[in-house]
Amino acid sequence: MRKVWVVGGAAVGAGLSFVMLLVLGVYLVAGNLSGGAGGGGAKTLAKGSVPAAYQSLVARWGNLCPAINPALLAAQLYQESGWDPDVVSHADARGIAQFIPGTWAAHGIDGDGDGDRNIWDPKDAIPSAASYDCELARYVKDVPGDTTNNMLAAYNAGAYRVIKAGGVPAISETQNYVKIIRSLEKSFAAPTGRVDPSEQAAGAIAYAQKKLGTPYLWGGNGTADQGGRFDCSGLTKAAYESVGIKLPRVANDQYNAGPHPGRDELLPGDLVFFSDDLTNSRAIRHVGIYVGGGYMIDAPRTGAVIRFDPIDTPDYFGATRVTEDGAKALPTTA
Repeated sequence: MRKVWVVGGAAVGAGLSFVMLLVLGVYLVAGNLSGGAGGGGAKTLAKGSVPAAYQSLVARWGNLCPAINPALLAAQLYQESGWDPDVVSHADARGIAQFIPGTWAAHGIDGDGDGDRNIWDPKDAIPSAASYDCELARYVKDVPGDTTNNMLAAYNAGAYRVIKAGGVPAISETQNYVKIIRSLEKSFAAPTGRVDPSEQAAGAIAYAQKKLGTPYLWGGNGTADQGGRFDCSGLTKAAYESVGIKLPRVANDQYNAGPHPGRDELLPGDLVFFSDDLTNSRAIRHVGIYVGGGYMIDAPRTGAVIRFDPIDTPDYFGATRVTEDGAKALPTTA
C-alpha cells in the first residue's frame, strides 16, 4: 500500500482554498502560454504506453517506412485488439493485429525468422501489420494529401477507393478510423514539446473537490443507488464527464485519453496513474486528478474517503493531459 496523507477537517478547508488558488493561477499561466508550441513528429513511444512484451517489436517495426512510426503502429494495434494476442472478432479477424485469414495468407510475414507465419504470434503479426501498412502506403503514394492518412484509409476501405477518391474517401467509417488512429497516435507518442493545457481541467477539479469526504465504493460510479460513491476511475470518469468529455470506465484505458506530460510539466487537471509494473500501461491499477503542489484528489481504496494524496510514490506511473479527441478515440465500455 502507498503511504497516505491524512488530514483533519480544518486542514481540508485550508487545502481547498490553496488548491483553488493554485488551479486558477497555474491554469491561467498555462493558458497564456498555449500559443501552439506543442506537436512535432511522433517517432518514439511514451513511457510504458506499449506493454513491455511488445515494445521492442513496435519500436523496431514502426520505423519500417516513412508513412508509419512506432506510435502510429501502437495506436493501430491498441485499436484493433487492445494488445490481446488471442482475440477473435465477429468477422473472424484474429490475433493482436486482427488479420482476417485471407488477408494474412496474402500479406502475413515471418517476422521472427523461425520458418513459419503464425497469425497468433505477435512476433509475426506485429511485423506483418507494419509491412502491410507500408505496402498500402506504396499503393497510394501518388494520391494527393497526407500519405499516412491515405494509407490508413486504404487499410480501412481499400487502396482502390482511396485512389478513386483522390484521398480519404467520403465514407464516415473510414474518416472516423483515420481520425481515431491519428488521435491515439498522440497518446502513444513521447511528447516532443510542451503539451497544451486542457480547457476542461478546472471544471473536472471543481467536480472532484465537491466529492471530498465521500466514502469509496469498488465499482462506484456515483449513482444514487450507490449512495453517490466512487472508485478511483469512476471518480475521474465522472469528473471529466461533468465538463463534456466521456472517458472509458477503467484506469488503464483512461491513460490513452491524451498526450503524456512529464512529472515536471504537470498541470492541475492532469490524470495521474499508478502501477506495480512501470513498464506496462495495461497494468495500471489506480488513477487520480492532479491538483498541483505534488497532490491529487483520488478515491484510494475500500474503507477510505475521497481525499488529497501525494503523487510522488514509488508506484507513480505517469500522467495524461486529457483531450476531447483523445477521449473520443477510446472505448467507453468496461
